Amino acid sequence: MITKGIVVAVGGNALIRDKHQISVESQSASIQESSRCIAALVDAGYTPVITHGNGPQVGFLLRRAELALDELPALPLDVLGADTQGATGYLFTRNLRGCLAERGIDRQVVAVVTQSLVDPDDPAFAEPTKPIGSFMDEAEAREHERKDGWVLREDSGRGWRRVVASPQPLDILERRVIGSLVDSGCVVVACGGGGIPVRREGTEYVGVEAVIDKDFASALLANQLGVDDFAICTAVDAVSLNYGTPEQIDLRELTVEEAERHLAEGQFGEGSMAPKVQAAVNFLLNGGRRVVITSLARLRDAVDGRAGTVITH
Repeated sequence: MITKGIVVAVGGNALIRDKHQISVESQSASIQESSRCIAALVDAGYTPVITHGNGPQVGFLLRRAELALDELPALPLDVLGADTQGATGYLFTRNLRGCLAERGIDRQVVAVVTQSLVDPDDPAFAEPTKPIGSFMDEAEAREHERKDGWVLREDSGRGWRRVVASPQPLDILERRVIGSLVDSGCVVVACGGGGIPVRREGTEYVGVEAVIDKDFASALLANQLGVDDFAICTAVDAVSLNYGTPEQIDLRELTVEEAERHLAEGQFGEGSMAPKVQAAVNFLLNGGRRVVITSLARLRDAVDGRAGTVITH
């Protein structure tokens, strides 16, 4: 059977649907629902590479580290990202194997701990904006600033939080391994949380205290793998103009030029839909053929052109 490659970027809502249900069991149940949707794509003849967010999971690990500071040393952000890639990758591979078996599909499923190369001179490092970890009072914030060199910002009267840079990914270091696995028919989970940010130092790579946008890293990986299609799964069924207003219009089709114009007009939320549309534009401008943006529940329909928003040249 000839299969088609596709990168599927899964949003954080696929991992944690309810802030009150954050146990490993609850996360696994949510991932199982996501896996059923992805298994339907495999059944349709695709070999997907699945990428995923990890924001809440990193937050949990940071909180655990804070509570254990009297007994254990703090862990750097790159190591926390690696921890979440391993754990979430395990939950995805375990659940996806079962969902494929239910359909009588015998495919290997593998998770790859993935590193994303960044430029230490990326302008994002001069203006950290990505909040991570718990809220704290100003005295505690100043102590971290003095002792740990953290950058902290006051957040809308709710307290102080650490902020880190969100640089652009330049290269997915494991891209050749991922490509070989896909070529052999494996379903791959990779680029969790946008990949672990690293910088080059001579012949070595060094972890960086930063967070990479998952959709930007996914678009880059899709281009490097040479796949035609890129799917971005989110909490809504389609991209909209005037979202949340009586004038809301769901968009079924967009060209790159139209997407860039709507981005320039500020039509999409900066922390939600804007980076997804920008990632779609990046993919298409670098050789991709088609992007679909939709919910996981409508993924199969969207890939078949019956749902979601399709962005092309």
